[in-house]
Amino acid sequence: MPRMNLKGSSAIVTGGASGIGEACARQLAQLGAKVVVADLNDVRGAEVAREIGGAFVKCDVSNPDDADAAVSAAVAMGPLRACVNSAGIGSAGRTINRDNEPFPLDKFSFVIKVNLIGTFNVLTRAAAAMAKTEPMDEDGSRGAIVNLASAAAFDGQIGQCAYSASKGGVVGMTLPIARDLSAVGIRVNTVAPGLIDTPIYGEGPESDAFKTHLGMSVLFPKRLGTGEELAYAVIDAITNPYMNAEVIRLDGGIRMPPK
Repeated sequence: MPRMNLKGSSAIVTGGASGIGEACARQLAQLGAKVVVADLNDVRGAEVAREIGGAFVKCDVSNPDDADAAVSAAVAMGPLRACVNSAGIGSAGRTINRDNEPFPLDKFSFVIKVNLIGTFNVLTRAAAAMAKTEPMDEDGSRGAIVNLASAAAFDGQIGQCAYSASKGGVVGMTLPIARDLSAVGIRVNTVAPGLIDTPIYGEGPESDAFKTHLGMSVLFPKRLGTGEELAYAVIDAITNPYMNAEVIRLDGGIRMPPK
């Protein structure tokens, strides 16, 4: 069975205005898909969409109406065949702080709302649209969904209780959702990045020195990964017709220490 052909189809990438999401959007466009860049950053999101010949939708992934708008924009450009859920946030803080005060529940809830519920929100709406398309091949394939988790789902560090819980939830729902959607020919996989060089680390000599230091903890190669390298794994999970219900760590072999 050949790889999934994305020419003439549409795709959605949440968090597509920068970093990993932008790299995924660009690679999907290179494969012939019309990509909806769904992001809160309307300036950069519109710029990326224009550069790749796609469309921008301002999207809070936890908002059902915003997710519906992203799906509608995609369907207007062609049958929806791919969805990449890359949008996410972090909020560092220990379970109790040095004054023995508990981590604020509203901060914990917000991380879960964006990273886990937001992923599920967009995923379900994308899957509903994919299920209405005609099968692409003799297997009955209709599309593929890739969710972004994190190495923190497995090796959560001190101060990552909220983030690790949110990404652990993404990992945990991969298999049951893949089983749910197998009836309509939709594959679901998760990619769990390690230390990836994204705008979150900033720019300049101090940032470069910090990233070099971080990279020394990676097994091999001893550097941070790039958004492009992470996107390679995402694209493979989408286009390989036999890859389903998998969680792929892409982290250079790192196992994160406690802090």
